[in-house]
Amino acid sequence: MKLRQAQKEQVKLKIGLSGASGFGKTYSALLLAYGITNDWGKIAVIDTENNSASLYSELGNFYTIDLKPPFSPERYVEAIELCENSGIEVILVDSISHEWNGTGGCLQIHEQLGGRFQDWASVSPRHQKFIDKILQSDCHIITTVRRKIDYSMDRDQNGKTKVVKHGLKDITREGFEYELTVSFELINEKHLAVASKDRTGLFMNKPEFVLSSGTGRVLLNWCNNGKNLEDIRKEISKASTLEGLRHIYGKYPNLQSRIKETIINRKKEIEQSFITHQINPNGISTKSDA
Repeated sequence: MKLRQAQKEQVKLKIGLSGASGFGKTYSALLLAYGITNDWGKIAVIDTENNSASLYSELGNFYTIDLKPPFSPERYVEAIELCENSGIEVILVDSISHEWNGTGGCLQIHEQLGGRFQDWASVSPRHQKFIDKILQSDCHIITTVRRKIDYSMDRDQNGKTKVVKHGLKDITREGFEYELTVSFELINEKHLAVASKDRTGLFMNKPEFVLSSGTGRVLLNWCNNGKNLEDIRKEISKASTLEGLRHIYGKYPNLQSRIKETIINRKKEIEQSFITHQINPNGISTKSDA
């Protein structure tokens, strides 16, 4: 246990995209992922949608995991851990709906146990471990979720039963979006989106817009307290000691893969300067006065 100051730079983004079929969830999520990492080789898609992500392979050389039934919480966790252990920076889970109501998902598990209320005592902890894996991962994670029209059977003032349409509802356990950094809702087939929940304050109550790689960059800059890549590279260029470089590198874990080359080049410059001026890495002169 350690007491430390809160640093937003340590945050890993947890982003949700919801929408009906054909509204562009997978495509939009891939663009967001690229904006966050700027490297297709650091992106992996956990694909439960019959290889739908592979339809966008022309975008870049990202990785995929073809997740087949049963869609149990444990198999999702296993897939996420495979991505984490493979050096992936952004994981796209497309989609989480199958974990809830797909073949072998939580609703089916509950039904197989008997479908009684008390049977949720066995199912809910398994689902929660899946949610916790997403929220606690050291990777940025983007989840997509299907939406469907929600109906109920109500009685009118005359006592007659009628079907009432309540609009669209996410196909996953209620409340998931409140755990996320930001949740976007795709509202039509033109890929227009609005923020339904937003901890960043960047998108809430704003007009609908098209998600892009630029949106991913904006979110990453928010993680880094508004500093973009160019600002950080300028900070690196001003570092005069190796300890200063290590401090900068540690400050921005979300960008380490993108600033690593700049850090290495500046390290070489500092080391050459040490040799030229006979100063050790801690800034103490080693030149003899004799």
